[in-house]
Amino acid sequence: MEIAKNASGEVVDYDSGTDLAVTPEDRSPFSGGKRVIVDGLLSRSQTVVIAVVFYLGAVLVGLGIVVFIDTRVLGIGVLGMALAWYYHGGSLRLSYRGLGELAVAIAYGPLVVCGTYLVQSGYLYAPLIHASIALGLLVAAFLWINEFPDARADRAAGKQTLVVRLGTGRAMVGYVALLTAGYVWLLLTVIYYPQARGLGWGLLGSLPASLSAWRLLDSGGRTAELIPAQAACLASFLLMSVAAGLGYLLS
Repeated sequence: MEIAKNASGEVVDYDSGTDLAVTPEDRSPFSGGKRVIVDGLLSRSQTVVIAVVFYLGAVLVGLGIVVFIDTRVLGIGVLGMALAWYYHGGSLRLSYRGLGELAVAIAYGPLVVCGTYLVQSGYLYAPLIHASIALGLLVAAFLWINEFPDARADRAAGKQTLVVRLGTGRAMVGYVALLTAGYVWLLLTVIYYPQARGLGWGLLGSLPASLSAWRLLDSGGRTAELIPAQAACLASFLLMSVAAGLGYLLS
C-alpha cells in the first residue's frame, strides 16, 4: 500500500507541477517528493503501472487476511486504502486541502497499529490504542517538518499544506506543539494505565524530538539547516515505536 500510495502521489504531484517547482536548494533527503519522474528514473506511464500493480496487490493480500484470519479488519483496510488514494488523488486530494497531516496521523498510527494487533491477537487493548494515537501524531509531525522545504513550490502549485496555510513562523510553533502532544499523550497513557507501563520506554523518543524542535526554530527556514531537524524527527518516531513496542512486550 505504501509503494502504491507513493507511486500514485508521484503522478499527481508531477501533473500538478509541485515536484517540478522544487528548486535545487530546497531539495533534501526527506522532502521534495520521491522525484522518480522529475529525475527521469521512471516515466509517468511506468509509475502509473507500479501504482496499479501494488494497489491490486494490497487488495489481494488484504482480502486474504479478511477471508482467512479476521473479517473485522476489513473496515480498517478499506479506510487505509481510501486514505492512501485520496491523500494525493481523486476528488478529495487531502494533501492539497490542508488535511494530509490528519490523514497521515490516522493511517500511520491507529490504523497500522490497531489493524496489526487485531489480526494477531483477536482483540484491541485500550493502552495500545492510545499509544498508537501518540505514534500517529509523531509521524504527522515528520510530514509537517518535511513540508517546510517544499512550501514555496507547494504554494505556487496550489497545494495548501498546513505549513503553507499557517506561514513559516506559526507552522514552526505548530510543529513543536504537535511533537509535544504526541509525547504528552504517551505519558498520560502510561500514568492512566499502569499495567502498560512498559510503553513508557517510548518516551526516549522525546530526546531526538527536542533536538528536532530546537534545530527547526534555529534554522530560519533555510533547507540546509532543516535537514538535521528532519533526521532527528525521523529518529524520534522510530525510537518511540521501537522502544514502546519492546517495553510493552517485555512488561
